[in-house]
Formats: sequence, structure tokens, C-alpha cells
Amino acid sequence: MKTIPPETETEAEESDFKPLTAQEAQQWRSRHPPLSVWRVVAGQALVGMLVALVAWVLTGRAVVGWSAAYGALAVVAPAALFARGVLRHKALSNPRAAMVGFFGWEIAKIMLTVALLAAAPRLVPGLNWIALLVGMVVAMKTYWVALLVRPGVRKTD
Repeated sequence: MKTIPPETETEAEESDFKPLTAQEAQQWRSRHPPLSVWRVVAGQALVGMLVALVAWVLTGRAVVGWSAAYGALAVVAPAALFARGVLRHKALSNPRAAMVGFFGWEIAKIMLTVALLAAAPRLVPGLNWIALLVGMVVAMKTYWVALLVRPGVRKTD
């Protein structure tokens, strides 16, 4: 491994980076098992359905539930497209191609989200924008919960 010497004295003093040994890396991997992207997308879909159901029950209006469900769909469908696209090219050996693919799928995800939001008034009669936004926000924030509660993760000592 090639090491680049620090350019200034301050830079040399601030460097606390220490690469992991093979054993330390293996221990880290055992404490942090990989999380399936599809489980996160499924979690987003499930939470989106729950938000839609709660919105419908609390307001007594089906259109509010459909609006919240559509908001969740505007998050889940693009996330599924992104996951499919990125995982399809996971084995690329060229880092540049992998990065271009990542950004390409991210742009596709954003464009699909914008298209779904633009189509919302035509697809959901009597659309409630507040419910749609609540469905979107809750579905978007679900991945943080998935990272916090994933099975097999032990706290570091």
C-alpha cells in the first residue's frame, strides 16, 4: 500500500486514521451483517400501507388514505427501481462505471418521483396533498429505522 506523506506538520499531527487488520475487519463484519436493500424497500411499503390505513381511520375519508398511500408509492417505486438498477451492476469491476451507474439510477429515481408527483392530481381524485406528503416523509424515513433495528447488530464494547 502506497502512503502519501503529509504536506504540513498540522496534517501529520491530526492523522488518527489506522487501517484495520484482517482480524479486526472480520470482527467488524460479524458485528455488522449486511442489510438487504429489498427488506428496506419492503419495510417502506409496509409502513406506507400502515400510514394510509391510519390516515383513513383517523379522518374517516378514504381519499385521505389513498393520498397517503400514493405518497408512499412515490417513494417506494423509485427506491425499488434504484435498488434493481444498482444491484444489477453490483459486480462491475470498473469503479468509474459503477459510480456512473449509481448516479444514473439516482437521476432515474428522482425523475420517476417527480413524474409520480406530477401525475398525482390526475390519478387520485380529490387528492389531499398533506396526506400525500405525510405518506412520503414517513416512507422516506423508514430506512433509518431499518438500520437501527436490523437483526444481528450488537452494540460495540
